[in-house]
Amino acid sequence: MKILVIALSGIGDALMFTPSLNKLKEDYPSARIDVLAMYKGVKEIFENLDNVNRVLYHDFINSSVLKSLGFVLRLRGEYDITINVYPSNRREYNLISRIIGSPLRCGVNYLRRNFVNLGFLNNVTITENDNQHNVETNFKLCGKLSGKDPEQIPPLRLVISESDEKYAANFLNDKGIEPKDLVIGFHPGCSTLKNHDKRRWETEKFAKLASTLIERDSAKILIFGGPEEKDLKLDICSRVNSTSVISVEARSILESASVMKRCNVFVSNDSSLMHIAAALKLKTVAILGPTNKNYIYPWQTEYRVASLQLECSPCFYYSPRPLTCSRKDLKFKCIRELNAETVYNITKDFLNTGSN
Repeated sequence: MKILVIALSGIGDALMFTPSLNKLKEDYPSARIDVLAMYKGVKEIFENLDNVNRVLYHDFINSSVLKSLGFVLRLRGEYDITINVYPSNRREYNLISRIIGSPLRCGVNYLRRNFVNLGFLNNVTITENDNQHNVETNFKLCGKLSGKDPEQIPPLRLVISESDEKYAANFLNDKGIEPKDLVIGFHPGCSTLKNHDKRRWETEKFAKLASTLIERDSAKILIFGGPEEKDLKLDICSRVNSTSVISVEARSILESASVMKRCNVFVSNDSSLMHIAAALKLKTVAILGPTNKNYIYPWQTEYRVASLQLECSPCFYYSPRPLTCSRKDLKFKCIRELNAETVYNITKDFLNTGSN
């Protein structure tokens, strides 16, 4: 039997499927399990897992429609089962699964815009539940496929190589970070697709939080993010202007993760690195505005949520439509009025008291 996991959404979504890979291997021990990815970070994560046979990588975003169609057609008839990772509420993903032509096509029946996004092309489905974590939804989908009820769900899986560990050790040594230091990690970025940059806490507030942590707790601040988030990191560094604030310029997502392991607490927007922090079992402060917390809270790790908990929140659910705000007083008030002192108090309390 050959199974293809279609993981075309982001890094965080890919990580939240890793517990389900364990279930697939248990339920189908002799099956070949491949993964289809279009982000390099997703490719890196799955290539390091022992329960994945092969990662198929194609840059659908920057390739022409004809080139992408040719790539998908070459997979036609190769698989017995295809699984669209939750969340993937896009017609393109359902079409890819249908074109590949596997007899069993697994996907979630979304509560919003499922029909127009061709969800009916899947023939093994479960209904979306807004009160359920993404990890649980993926796990239950795989349970529906095998007919074996989900039991205890394992943590996220992230495998860091020896070379990545060596990179982290050299980086921390070069930056003068000692074992006794209090180290706080920041991720000021997140996806920009479909207006999702509106979920970001402002860099000036990250800078204020950094200054407060340095002044009151003698902390060292490591700022993480991909090449496309370099300006965000530089802006925070320039606002604080302290040698205690360090931008991490790693070459891969796994090198970033290897440095993140040193953080005592990780403060992050709703982003891929928030889920990497969860996979690393870091104490995590999740800054949440419009997102439904039930979907994405840091899985099986100690965490705090920094949120204004407005009456209109959450308003972001899984749909291909761009993120919008219906408020008349202040657009995206849920994130824009969350101040640095509030996040500092949550972070400090977390350091003092531990688990959620």
